[in-house]
Amino acid sequence: MESAKSAAALVEPCQTNSARRLTEDDSLRVSVLSEALPYIQRFSGRRIVIKYGGAAMAHANLQEAVFRDLALLVSVGVEPVVVHGGGPEINQWLERLEIPAQFRDGLRVTDADTMDVVEMVLVGRVNKQIVNGLNQLGAKAVGLSGSDGSLVEARPWGDGSHGLVGDVARVNTDVLEPILAKGYVPVISSVAATAEGCSHNINADTVAGEIAAALEAEKLILLTDTPGILQDRDDPSSLVHQLRLSEARQLIAEGVVNGGMTPKTECCIRALAQGVGAAHIIDGRVPHALLLEVFTDAGIGTMVVGRS
Repeated sequence: MESAKSAAALVEPCQTNSARRLTEDDSLRVSVLSEALPYIQRFSGRRIVIKYGGAAMAHANLQEAVFRDLALLVSVGVEPVVVHGGGPEINQWLERLEIPAQFRDGLRVTDADTMDVVEMVLVGRVNKQIVNGLNQLGAKAVGLSGSDGSLVEARPWGDGSHGLVGDVARVNTDVLEPILAKGYVPVISSVAATAEGCSHNINADTVAGEIAAALEAEKLILLTDTPGILQDRDDPSSLVHQLRLSEARQLIAEGVVNGGMTPKTECCIRALAQGVGAAHIIDGRVPHALLLEVFTDAGIGTMVVGRS
């Protein structure tokens, strides 16, 4: 009997100390996991295409947060596909090589020398940095460009006045299907070749939207440097949390959506019109923005849906 009392005396303080170590952060973490459960169940086995760029790519702490978000998505059965740009690093290399950077209508004017740098940076450097970051966290990643396996076929954009700037003519999902089926994460740079084999620089938002449509993805998510679509561009509290396809078109027509947000919104509209379940514009400057948007009730950015 005495030994039993001694054992109880040893156990009770341990239990008390353990309970005392629980914090509000622990309770919040459990609450968030509980809130995420229905979303995890809903999106397990579904495909989500994520355009990765902006500040989330430029700052080490945000990079780490995005990689962890992607690794977690994989671990709960989501099939993410990552499409990336890399404008700031392209500009740095152009400056090193004394090649002037030119922009017109918001697009990079891409001559042959600039195209060489774009391809070198996006395919050779940025793509592998993302792949390595994901691999280190256990999310098996495979680096691709639009040119690999003719994944994306390019066509010249506009009248050719922007040089080797392209649009998406076709997406060959046969390249991605076996990669996704084996549990790998495709990481795709937005460089692709025409049917004649000429490399073109394509806007990463456009590539992400067209790949999402071709894969019949559940979601298209654009990581940006803004909170989302704002009623007043100078007031972050005017964020539009959700709107229908028709309402997104109306905001463009009224000029509420303007500047750099216009092509992003149009990208969402095209993806939804081609069958993507929902399109999201979220703030990549917020750590773990991906998980906040996908796995919480409130979300963090703007979600555009095809119907009410």
